[in-house]
Amino acid sequence: MMKFVLAPDSFKESMTAEEACLAMQRGILQVYPNAECIHVPMADGGEGTVDALIYALDGQKIGCKVQGPLSHQQVDCYFGLIDGGKTAVIEMAKANGIHLVKANERNPLLTSTYGTGQMILSALEHGVTKIMVGLGGSVTNDAGAGMAQALGIKFLDENKYEIKVCSGNLTQIKDIDLSAIDARLKNIEFLIASDVTNPLCGEQGASAIFGPQKGATPKMVQELNQNLKYFADFIEQKINKNCQNVAGAGAAGGLGFGLMAFLNAKIQSGAQFIIKQTNLAEKIAYADYVFTGEGSIDFQTKFGKTPWAVAQVAKRLNKPVIAFAGRVGDDVEPLFDEGFEQIISINEPNCDLKVALNNAEKNLEKVVFSFLKTMNK
Repeated sequence: MMKFVLAPDSFKESMTAEEACLAMQRGILQVYPNAECIHVPMADGGEGTVDALIYALDGQKIGCKVQGPLSHQQVDCYFGLIDGGKTAVIEMAKANGIHLVKANERNPLLTSTYGTGQMILSALEHGVTKIMVGLGGSVTNDAGAGMAQALGIKFLDENKYEIKVCSGNLTQIKDIDLSAIDARLKNIEFLIASDVTNPLCGEQGASAIFGPQKGATPKMVQELNQNLKYFADFIEQKINKNCQNVAGAGAAGGLGFGLMAFLNAKIQSGAQFIIKQTNLAEKIAYADYVFTGEGSIDFQTKFGKTPWAVAQVAKRLNKPVIAFAGRVGDDVEPLFDEGFEQIISINEPNCDLKVALNNAEKNLEKVVFSFLKTMNK
């Protein structure tokens, strides 16, 4: 009996990781009706992280209502409880993600991570001892100041009035008051799950690299970067925390910095965290094939993206890896030295994006079937 390990990430805007697993399985069973398909939905700290861990570890989904990226928004979202309720898993994007603001309304000067802080407070109500925060898919650029404010830290202007912080007013902060921070936080271990290694500021920082996709104009990028630099220097001066150049400080618009500076969070690879938690290597060891994939695969995939991380595990165990993607770049040749046997697009060249997104599950099933049918000849 053939055994397949199905370990895709989500296909953005079209399939969750588990939906991708199911589509792959349908394609497989048409060729090998008795095949065993082991589902290991993956993530890298961004979209799908909570669902992947809840699925793999039989966790619990906890709903909450928080502030969205903009101060007038209220968002219904959820986080996960795993390890018997001892660990909370939070995706910042569920509260403050780019999908929550229409493309023509995105302005990172106005957004905040306040809702992420509220999710942390909600997790504290469940008596957790560890909180993992997945970073990715944000529409914010406030260095985690909004999150800190939700947790009780007060940012004061020159007249000692509290400021409702957002990315655009960080330079108005002249003092900080830590006296009201939630006392429960000092007993919590915080982990950051992210595969972003950018620093907070500069040419490779949060504003320059990720600001444009959040709606920032070139002029805005300069202002955002200046604001982050001011804030980071201010925090170093006031509470003696220098995290701005730590790899990953620029993740999620600088939320990585805020988690390190205010909560002493430790950062680790999101994909590697999921791989460890799901015991992926043990499952791959007995597989005939490993199928992975995500929305787009190109040269950047080898810089820690989920399919690459899965392929490294399979390569060590000498198992063949087939990757499927909605889009395959022209520059994927180096990936074949990284453990991939084949990289297959699920769409026809130059197909309409809307059509591709709407038919993603059907196309993935069809391409998996075609691949196995051809291989079986």
